[in-house]
Amino acid sequence: MHAPDGFIDAPISAAAGLLAAGAIAVSLRGARRELDDTSRPGGAGAERTAPLAGLVAAFIFAVQMLNFPVAAGTSGHLLGGALAAILVGPYTGVLCVSVVLLMQAVLFADGGLTALGVNITTMAITTTLVAYALFRGLVKVLPRTRRSVTAASFVAALVSVPASAVVFTLLFAVGGTTDVSLGKVAGAMVGVHVLIGLGEAVITALTVGAVVAVRPDLVHGARGLRQKLKLRVDGELVDAPDTGAEPVPAAARSPRKVWIAGLVTSLLLAGFVSFYASANPDGLEKVAADHGIDKQAEEHANADSPLADYGVKDVDDARLSGGLAGVIGVGVTVVAGTGVFWAVRRRRTSEEAEATSPAGTSV
Repeated sequence: MHAPDGFIDAPISAAAGLLAAGAIAVSLRGARRELDDTSRPGGAGAERTAPLAGLVAAFIFAVQMLNFPVAAGTSGHLLGGALAAILVGPYTGVLCVSVVLLMQAVLFADGGLTALGVNITTMAITTTLVAYALFRGLVKVLPRTRRSVTAASFVAALVSVPASAVVFTLLFAVGGTTDVSLGKVAGAMVGVHVLIGLGEAVITALTVGAVVAVRPDLVHGARGLRQKLKLRVDGELVDAPDTGAEPVPAAARSPRKVWIAGLVTSLLLAGFVSFYASANPDGLEKVAADHGIDKQAEEHANADSPLADYGVKDVDDARLSGGLAGVIGVGVTVVAGTGVFWAVRRRRTSEEAEATSPAGTSV
């Protein structure tokens, strides 16, 4: 759903940019609390949370390269807001997807530069907030089990994608550069993105379920979730009495193995599996072409980038070119994301140190 330059006029694009900037500013403050891992048993601050958040951004970048067919001549790809919010928290999730969108726009000419605010609004802010609000509501009424977390993530991801399509349609209604039937655009956008949402839901649920199964302590949305201790009594397994003590060993373990596994998976997806992704236009591209929205689309300012269109310039072999571009993208995104989240976490640490220092104490 990467909108190019020209779909939305300059005033609305600028307004969306201001909205995105404000949301990022709020998210920076909120992420400082989310990245502060000291609330968990065995927490280790930025040493464990910042690299994991950077990995989530890199994983989203990789999976977004895997367009999957959803209807005749149409494909879809992960948006990632629900996945990021559930894994690392809503504020950090907004930043994760925003980092991905920035890397894609600047390095790969995917999504217009003047439309960056629009894309952050629709793909980062909307999906993250809608998904996390629905997810939290579901886990409050469902049993506190791993299956419930996975099921809630499925529903949240499914709803977040058409919600993003609705927000884009609203932006187009007030700032669209072509005169088309808004009713037809809205129907087409929501319809195709419900189908894309199903793919998003499957990817999100599988990923969240896999991480929750091995390290629930690393999943923001699963905080407080713990497996009941089982005792064998007369040959049968029964729940052990709840002593109220929070288990420490899982949270005290290093997340290094999870980080390495996630990075290797991201590199394989972007460097190899992406070659087999659907070449059909995604939901927004298809709707834009069918309804004439793309008549005012402008060429990307970075169309001559060495990595434009997810290929390495002057590398003739399509498989090698796309694979190298994917690997470079994952590497750049994980470094940029980790750097951002490390800086956010260090800022909070500095503020806390100033607040507790004698010089900062009023008398």
